[in-house]
Amino acid sequence: MLLRINLILLIAFALGMIAISLVVTSTLQENATREVLAQAGLMLDSAAAIRSYTDTEIVPLLDDKMASAFRPQSVPFYAATQNFLTLHKEHPDYAYKEATLNPTNPRDRATDWEADIVQRFRNDSTAREVSGTRDTPMGRTLYLARPIRVDAGCLGCHSLPSAAPATMLARYGSDNGFGWQPNEVVGAQIVSVPFASAESSATRVRRDVLGAIAAMLVCVLLIVNVSLYVLVIRPVRRIARIADQVSLGDHSAPEFPSGGGSEVAALSAAFNRMRKSLDKALRLLGG
Repeated sequence: MLLRINLILLIAFALGMIAISLVVTSTLQENATREVLAQAGLMLDSAAAIRSYTDTEIVPLLDDKMASAFRPQSVPFYAATQNFLTLHKEHPDYAYKEATLNPTNPRDRATDWEADIVQRFRNDSTAREVSGTRDTPMGRTLYLARPIRVDAGCLGCHSLPSAAPATMLARYGSDNGFGWQPNEVVGAQIVSVPFASAESSATRVRRDVLGAIAAMLVCVLLIVNVSLYVLVIRPVRRIARIADQVSLGDHSAPEFPSGGGSEVAALSAAFNRMRKSLDKALRLLGG
């Protein structure tokens, strides 16, 4: 009986573990994804702050020097990208790009999938942020993107080649990075991170949670087994042994035990009454 009960409990525990594993895995992956995207959002906010600081604090300081040589440090795009390249040394999993459809600097040109994101922003003027996953040679990647819109500060260099600083034209030429229109979406700030980074923490937590639950279930199984043995199995075995002696006419057999659970104790009491009744009946027949 104990073996059958253990088998039933093990099947129930296995099914429970499978259900718990599915729920925990799904929940942890969602939480991990949200956490990574939140970190990516902070990086985008940092890039926006760097761009604003460059536009308001750095550009005025470099205006006079732009006549003799073009200073890329005065370009908010450049400042944000260089800042992230420094940050990338401490967070190599993260990648940042100000992907632009028609950039001045060729390194900022949007790839096909980045251009698709930019086009989504151009098609939906109310979109402020998009996120998703994509397959790469390094595995699945999470990305978070925000649109880059043309403001008044951009038009000074990117409206017409004739309006751009001569030093900028000398450095980058007049073929790219012009024709931008006010409030036009020309690119997107994109932070990418491998999906494995989101899954690694979820896997670790899932392992710890399932390990704790498995340990708890083992303890429950042990407690159930000990309880069944003490309260049911052992008393029933003693009752069966004594009943076998009585059935063979052994009058020296001890009383049926009164230990165990209340139901087993009631069964022993019933057997003791039956034994006394049989003894009386046998004495009457013998007399």
